[in-house]
Amino acid sequence: MRISRTVSMLAALLLAAILLPTSALARDAFWSTPTIHGYGRIHYLPDAAYKPQPGQTYKIVFALTKAPKAPSDVNPSLDHVARTVNLYVAAGVPLSHLKFVAVASGGATALAVDNAAYRARFGVDNPNRRLIRELRAAGVDVAVCGQAVAEHHFKYSQVAHNVTLALSALTTVTTLEHQGYALMKL
Repeated sequence: MRISRTVSMLAALLLAAILLPTSALARDAFWSTPTIHGYGRIHYLPDAAYKPQPGQTYKIVFALTKAPKAPSDVNPSLDHVARTVNLYVAAGVPLSHLKFVAVASGGATALAVDNAAYRARFGVDNPNRRLIRELRAAGVDVAVCGQAVAEHHFKYSQVAHNVTLALSALTTVTTLEHQGYALMKL
């Protein structure tokens, strides 16, 4: 009886070892990051309504104002910009038809500073660096409010080289809206 119980336990453990990776793979396959790799995960729905049209150009200015829960976390608003890119591209819209500007201010300001300034302020590397590189490679202009840089006591020289220093988020948003950009507050 004892051998039977041991065999049953081993069989259960073996079955769990086989099924666990399968269920984990199925879970991982549910989400994808087709364009901004590793960020902005999506589950694409090919039969969903209100999908972007591949032949149109989309102009969006994202107002990023929220801080992450912890300085070591990627800014969730910036991750949502990546999600937006991933969704549009998954729907068939070419990157060349996406005119996206993400402007950070308020609590999101720190995402735009270089690694040395981020590390000096928070004691960790800036977790947004790779995501900003990925977004820039996809054609997204990542900008920061110059007024917020000053208000958060960063130097303009500390803004990362691949981030655009804007006069302000206020003027960036309104100028781009005047040019036909849709505003998305994140």
